Amino acid sequence: MAALAVAVAAVSTAAILVRWSGAAASVAAFYRVLFTLALVAPFALGRRRGEFRRLSRRDAASAVVAGVALALHFAAWFESLALTTVAASVTLVQTQPIFVALGAYLLLGEFVDRRIALGIGVTVCGAVVMSVADPDASVAVAGEARVGNALAVVGAVMAAVYFLAGRSIRQRVSLFPYVTVVYATCAATLLGIVLAQGNPLLAYPAREWLLFLGLAVGPGVLGHTVLNWALEHVRSTVVSVSLLGEPVGSTLLALLLLSEVPPPVTLVGGAVVLAGIYVTSTARRGDAAASSASNASGE
Repeated sequence: MAALAVAVAAVSTAAILVRWSGAAASVAAFYRVLFTLALVAPFALGRRRGEFRRLSRRDAASAVVAGVALALHFAAWFESLALTTVAASVTLVQTQPIFVALGAYLLLGEFVDRRIALGIGVTVCGAVVMSVADPDASVAVAGEARVGNALAVVGAVMAAVYFLAGRSIRQRVSLFPYVTVVYATCAATLLGIVLAQGNPLLAYPAREWLLFLGLAVGPGVLGHTVLNWALEHVRSTVVSVSLLGEPVGSTLLALLLLSEVPPPVTLVGGAVVLAGIYVTSTARRGDAAASSASNASGE
């Protein structure tokens, strides 16, 4: 449980590090994944090298799909943080369990019970409340916030695709070989986005490189890697619900470090969204989905 607390605190720093960075969203996302890959690949290529040769074509293809989805998740979410408040962006991107439940129902035929349906309904209501413009904001700022909120939801959808693509693979392939393939694909996809946007890859001061490394070591390794370790010792529902602490932690850090006070409508809508995610994550079918999602995660 102590490790779980450390992990949630670590992932809560992601939004702040992105906000501090002056690089384009796609560049920050690319180096976060690239540096995380550099940190985990030695473990996979050392002790788990043989598992790469045993990957079936289907599993490899699913891992590639997961990697592309993860890249789109990062690209959308990092851009969202530049347009809306940390509280709104981090809360909306955490709606991924809702889309995992919907995707599992539509694509895999998994049963959605009343509790899951209730959680989805509550979350949608909260998201609608958060989409309402701050009455004190200008028209331009309100418009940017809506775009940022929408990008956060896109990030949540892409995270759900990432989780669903990796669910069956993680039952046959251990963590490090799986995330090595996913991160390599993710980094290659983000590199393509960076080049397509014409953003520079190398012309950054030392401060930016430290922020890129911080994103990899903090939210990447100390955050989601530790969460995966915690799954061996506590129930997956506990891990899933603990991630609801990320929006709270990120909002508090934004208040302390960025002097960003979210408008009341964001706080009210965020509370409703978190309640909906909690209901969905603790539903009868949610435990298996949460386990697969957390096992596949490596943000």
